[in-house]
Amino acid sequence: MVPGEAPPDGEAAVAARKQRAWARRKAFSLFVKAKEVPAAGGRGAGVRWRCCRQAFEELAGIHRHVALQHGADIGQQAGLEAEVSPSSGPAPAGSADGLDGHSCGSPEISCTLPDTSHVSHDDLTSKVGEVLLYYCYCEVKDPEKLCAWQKALCQHLHLTGKVRVASEGINGTVGGSKVATRLYIEVMLSQPLFKDILCQEDFKSSAGGAHCFPDLRVGVFKEIVPMGIDPKIVSYKETGIHLSPQEFHREVEQYLSQARQGQSDTILLDCRNFYESKIGHFQGCLAPDIRKFSYFPSYVDENLELFKDKRVLMYCTGGIRCERGSAYLRSKAVCREVYQLKGGIHKYLEEFPDGFYRGKLFVFDDRYAICSNEDIISACRYCGTLWDQYKLCSSQHCRQLVLTCPSCRNKGLTACCPVCQEKELKVTSRASGQTLKEECECTWRRPRVPIEHVSQRTLDAGKD
Repeated sequence: MVPGEAPPDGEAAVAARKQRAWARRKAFSLFVKAKEVPAAGGRGAGVRWRCCRQAFEELAGIHRHVALQHGADIGQQAGLEAEVSPSSGPAPAGSADGLDGHSCGSPEISCTLPDTSHVSHDDLTSKVGEVLLYYCYCEVKDPEKLCAWQKALCQHLHLTGKVRVASEGINGTVGGSKVATRLYIEVMLSQPLFKDILCQEDFKSSAGGAHCFPDLRVGVFKEIVPMGIDPKIVSYKETGIHLSPQEFHREVEQYLSQARQGQSDTILLDCRNFYESKIGHFQGCLAPDIRKFSYFPSYVDENLELFKDKRVLMYCTGGIRCERGSAYLRSKAVCREVYQLKGGIHKYLEEFPDGFYRGKLFVFDDRYAICSNEDIISACRYCGTLWDQYKLCSSQHCRQLVLTCPSCRNKGLTACCPVCQEKELKVTSRASGQTLKEECECTWRRPRVPIEHVSQRTLDAGKD
């Protein structure tokens, strides 16, 4: 071949195949590496692997599992590797897993992974860690690329959790060691896509770690929080007025004082699901008896009279549901003013652990709840004793959460309702082997969208 001349089509095709094969091997190796956990026996005892709630003692076993169950993940990550990695040969010295210092080529999304060569495996995978909660609304032109980078980043740092990516932004909750979560925040803040939008204060943290989630799930969706309304119709850009925890605290204080005198024109609205507000909420709030946030728009539609000419103070766990929820409420043009708690309950409790929020804060991971005070405001489903620690319904066909105290659990009362309790005794699983959801007394009895009776509704502001 003449120097400087383009290679023949055949050579180009071979080179491309080699590049794809190299990228897939690299992606496979990274995926397996991210599943490593220290073997029993401590330092020097070797490693084993955990994935999809299974433990693997041999390398061949985890290889078979990944090949059979995670082919799509490997393919997606391999596409990212092919873009960010050199065309042939090993990665440049000093780079992290062959990706550090390279970018996707898109000026909006950097695919850089942090250098972890100075961090020990024990520090990176320590069980003493934390769980991060964050979101960022911004325009994402290539959600698939952002998703692939997030998956590679989390695996690189041994993080577990859930990350939702959409054209409207990103929403995540991840758990890992303190070293890993610190590196994750640093990389997120340096991401050009989030520049001047995401800041350190947007990350809420609580004690936990990678063990708080069964695995890592990163995906592309239409919405970063599932409200069921097209983001182009109800945009986060039309949100309510954000109040800092201090401002929100003063507003709630004033509202409670006026409510006790029967003079309030304000509604303190909990945007979460019933099982969340059941174990913890603000005093004097209106907590809709809804099971999913996607029911919230219908709840607003069915109760418009309730919000007419009212000032509405909204809150949720971390703030993201209020972004879309307040935008939807404002679109109905019935409220006088709509405000929302910036950073959600999470940030409020950091500043006011003994403020107007009582009980536990529900979280969507294996902890189910975190606490800032000693209050217990909910009760055992069976005996009525104070209890606020959720467990999954013991019936295999159901995935409802149930509050049942140790005494009742010892008596075998471990299901969410009598229907499930009876089914558990008779049926261990369906013939198909598939688990089913929402087939129990709990969902049959609860209206999908409750209608509030304004004339009968009284806020016992001091009761909670």
